Amino acid sequence: MALFLFLLLLLVNACHPSHQNQNKISFNDLAVLADIKDSLTDIPGSNFFSTWDFTSPDPCSTFSGITCSLNRVTILTLGTGLSETPGLAGFLSPSLSSLTELTQLILYPGIITGPIPPQLGRLSNLRVLSLTNNRLKGPIPSSLSSLPNLHTLDLSYNQLTGSIPAGLFTESEQLKVMILTSNQLSGELPRVVAAEILHLDLKDNQLTGTLPLSLPSTIRYLSASKNMMRGPLNGLQSLSEMEYLDLSTNQFSGPIPPSLMRPTLSSLFLQRNNLSGGVPSPSPSSSIYGEGSIVDLSHNFLTGELSTVLAAVETLFLNNNQLMGMVPEEYVKSVYGGSTKTLYLQHNYITGFPLEAGMALPDTFSLCLTYNCMVPTVGLMGCPASAGRQLSRPQSQCMVFNHGRSMP
Repeated sequence: MALFLFLLLLLVNACHPSHQNQNKISFNDLAVLADIKDSLTDIPGSNFFSTWDFTSPDPCSTFSGITCSLNRVTILTLGTGLSETPGLAGFLSPSLSSLTELTQLILYPGIITGPIPPQLGRLSNLRVLSLTNNRLKGPIPSSLSSLPNLHTLDLSYNQLTGSIPAGLFTESEQLKVMILTSNQLSGELPRVVAAEILHLDLKDNQLTGTLPLSLPSTIRYLSASKNMMRGPLNGLQSLSEMEYLDLSTNQFSGPIPPSLMRPTLSSLFLQRNNLSGGVPSPSPSSSIYGEGSIVDLSHNFLTGELSTVLAAVETLFLNNNQLMGMVPEEYVKSVYGGSTKTLYLQHNYITGFPLEAGMALPDTFSLCLTYNCMVPTVGLMGCPASAGRQLSRPQSQCMVFNHGRSMP
C-alpha cells in the first residue's frame, strides 16, 4: 500500500512540476522509505508508522525516526524504543543500502526476522549500526567489515549463527564498540585483533578456541563469558587500560596472570573455569582497590594460601576453590574498616579467620566461611543457599590439603 501511494505521489508530481520542491526529501530516499514500510509493520499496540504519510510535503519533519540533511536521510531509527510498545515485525529490506548518506541505522526491540542484508556493506558513511533484541537469523555479513567509518556495531540478542567475520577484527579501522551478546555464534576468534576496539562483548554464544594472542592495548571492556573457550589467559598481560574483564563460565585453564591483579581492573570475573595455581601476590607498587570493585574467582582450582592482593576489594568471591591456611589479617582489617562488604570463602580448606577480640563485624558485611578446615564462629548468616548446611570439611580432607594440620 505504501509503495502504491509513493507511485501515486510520483504521478501527481509529474503532472504538477511546480510542486516538486514541496517534497523536502530526495525521491530516491522516499522510495526506500516506502519499501521499508512495505517490509515492516507495527505489532498491535505499536504506532511507529502512524506518522509515515507519503502525501506529506516534508517527510523529513513529519516521519518519526527520520533525520535528514540536505534532503537526504542521515539517521534512521526504526521503532520507538519505549518499553510499553511491542515494536515492529517483518524483515529488513536490502533497499536500505540505497540510503547512501545514512550515518546511523538503529532498530529497536521487536520481532523482526530474516537475515541482515549484506547490501548494508555499501553504506560507506555509516557510523552506527544497532540491530538489537529481535529475531534476526543467519550469519553476520562479511561485507560489514568494509564499512570505512563504522564506529559502533551492536547485533546483540538475536539468533545469528556462523563465525564472526575476521575482517571486523582486522579491517575495521574505526570500529570502537562491538556487541554481539546472546546469539548463536560459533567458531574461533582470530589470533590477532588489529582494530583499536574499546568495548568488545561476545558473551553468551558458542565460541570455541583460545583467546587472541594479541589484543589492542586500547581495550577497556572485554567480555566473552558463557562460551566454550579454552586455553591459558594469554594476550591479556599488556592490557593496562582494561577496566572490565569477564571470561567466566568457559574452560580456561592455567594460572591467573599477575597483571590482572590490579585495582584499575576494578571488575574481574573469572569464575567457573579450570584455572589453577595460587592467587598472585601483589607487586611492591600496587595500590588499593576502591569503592565498587568486584572480583570473582570462584569455582576454579586455585590452591595455596591466600595472598593479600585482594584484601580491599569491596565484593570478593573466592569460594569453591582449594585455598588453604589462615586468612591474612589484611582481609580482616579491610572488613572492619568497611572497605570489604562481601567476602565469600566457603568450600575451601581455610584453617582460620583471625577476628579481633571484642570487635563486632559491621552489620552490612556478608561473610561466608562454611565447609572449610575450621569450625566457623562467624560467617554463617551471610552464606547463600548453595553453600550447603555442613559447617566444616571432614578432617581427613583437611589433613591432606593443610600438610597434616588438623582443624582447630
